[in-house]
Amino acid sequence: MGEFKGKTVFITGGSRGIGKAIGVRLAQEGANIVVAAKTAEEHPKLPGTIYSAAEEMEKAGGKALPVIMDIRSEEMVEAAVAIAVEEFGGIDILVNNASAINLSPTLQLSMKRYDLMHQVNTRGTFMTSQKCIPYLKNADNPHILNLSPPLNMEPRWFGTFPAYSIAKYGMSMCVLGMAEEFKGDGIAVNALWPRTTIATAAVQNLLGGDQIISQSRTPEIMGDAAYYILRRNSKECTGNFFIDDEVMNSEGFTDLSKYAINPDKELMPDFFV
Repeated sequence: MGEFKGKTVFITGGSRGIGKAIGVRLAQEGANIVVAAKTAEEHPKLPGTIYSAAEEMEKAGGKALPVIMDIRSEEMVEAAVAIAVEEFGGIDILVNNASAINLSPTLQLSMKRYDLMHQVNTRGTFMTSQKCIPYLKNADNPHILNLSPPLNMEPRWFGTFPAYSIAKYGMSMCVLGMAEEFKGDGIAVNALWPRTTIATAAVQNLLGGDQIISQSRTPEIMGDAAYYILRRNSKECTGNFFIDDEVMNSEGFTDLSKYAINPDKELMPDFFV
């Protein structure tokens, strides 16, 4: 307990799912969590708001600051970062979790949906990193963690849902580029991706409902994996594309059955792995 006490973690899309799980896990270690997302009022199909997530993180043992932020707006991102710095004095860790998904093939995808995915995923990740890096440069052990896949450029993903694949791989290319660009500043830039589907509202609503959920792991595996990455030395751990179960195995956890929604069901592999 208290390993991240005094550390400030800025999480995009932190009101639910994996982003919230990472926030709660780091809050258990005493971190200050900035919950930067646009959900101020609960959606019927998407439970959770920045306020309910912040309350959960406070109960876990950290401090939490809910900030309304649309990641597509440069002004809102700049304002959210400024509020975080004013409240907590700096930023130590950035988690680029916010993401938009649409699995339509090329001819069925509207350009409005295409633009949304690229504005949120690739552009949002790039822009939020850009606004946080000046503060990360002053941190003791600065990390950026993108929730994006390893750069294994397999045609089957691009051929199935090219627009979404391009948008997610754009987040991963930010890892590749920024890890190299900011190596001299000691800022770690890594990616984390799940081996299996994770039981989130997005999976429930978009990928097949209860059947897929029953073959998924809980978001807590991503929270735990993120914790083990973010405690590593930023000067020695950068430019990696981590998979959640590999991180847990490397920390000595070989039985991951506690994360399964239904341990009797075969796990469903996630995209891009």
